[in-house]
Amino acid sequence: MPVFERLWSLFGPPDLGPVDFDALERRSTPNDALACPRGFRKARSDLTTPEFAVDVATLQAAMAKVIASEPRTFLVDRNDATLTERYMQRSEVLKFPDTIVVRYIEKPDGASLAMYSRSQLGYSDLGANLSRLRRWLNKLEQYVAPAAVKLDD
Repeated sequence: MPVFERLWSLFGPPDLGPVDFDALERRSTPNDALACPRGFRKARSDLTTPEFAVDVATLQAAMAKVIASEPRTFLVDRNDATLTERYMQRSEVLKFPDTIVVRYIEKPDGASLAMYSRSQLGYSDLGANLSRLRRWLNKLEQYVAPAAVKLDD
């Protein structure tokens, strides 16, 4: 086991486990970030995810390409029943572990997703989790375009 992994393991498992988006309560420390569709959950969201004019399977395939393009990122768990995937990504220099949970959401005219990224260590992540979610959403939109916005009459 590399030195940093041994050190960080003293603080507990690097994988922070699954997330129940229905009961999610944000941390009181600035070391997490949440992206989800408008009105999806009561927890404060940092980013609003769009609806995509594709089915969930297509959205998952596109997200798999995004994840494959990210360094030091690997799948920890996938639950097809809840349409949820959990990843870990380590920082480049010190190998800090962050856990990212992605939940795919079936919509009447397509699909969307919610993502929650959180750090195992430290009080502040210096914006790393929010930056990651923005980057992943920007990359995702290179593979699947958001659905056209419907304006209310």
